[in-house]
Amino acid sequence: MKNEKIDARFAPAYGVSEAARYLNIPPSTLRSWISGIQYRSDRSNFEPVISVPPAEIVQLSFVNLVEAHVLVALRRIHKVRLQDIRVALDTLERQFPEQPHPLAFKSFATDGKNLFIEHIGQLINLSKRGQLEMEKVIDMYLHRIEHDASGPIILYPFTRDPFQKDDQPKAVFLNPNISFGRPVLTGRGVPTELVFERFNAGELMDTLAEDYGRERWEIEEAIRYESARSRKAA
Repeated sequence: MKNEKIDARFAPAYGVSEAARYLNIPPSTLRSWISGIQYRSDRSNFEPVISVPPAEIVQLSFVNLVEAHVLVALRRIHKVRLQDIRVALDTLERQFPEQPHPLAFKSFATDGKNLFIEHIGQLINLSKRGQLEMEKVIDMYLHRIEHDASGPIILYPFTRDPFQKDDQPKAVFLNPNISFGRPVLTGRGVPTELVFERFNAGELMDTLAEDYGRERWEIEEAIRYESARSRKAA
């Protein structure tokens, strides 16, 4: 019997704290999305909104990372309630029963996105202007995901505060088939952590840019990204 090749996008790969740093969100927030919340009172428990691969230690797949990336837009920018997101996701899953991760796949960028926004609008009574603003924010996040014929393959994390502007450079990316899905320099596949280590050791940005065949601004973005991650880990 031949061994079937496992799609790296669905394999457990990222610890909760690690994934949270990549997305610039608190680990507790991400943990609630994948594990739910058990209340001690009579309130109903909150069910997970992201389904992670089975493993002894809870880890996210690359697809989960993409799902969380989209959810950040809804929670961070629009403060949409998790209960409302859960109901809207249930609607998406009924619309796309063959796709258990609709937020991560291209179907969401077309019919799925409109259905999701419409349903969220019905739940929280958004004005038309509010719906258009939400669509703009989601688009800003979706533009940082690249797909191949079978699904998401590249995620460009924000290297700056996403509130700053919507046309941030894509100097850093994550690809499950490159460097075990860790952040790397776009176009070179060099781990940004290595770039950051060399910079902290006293090497000049111009030297790093020359060594890796990149522009100085790309090195700056990689260092900015890793610097923010280091502060989160501290």
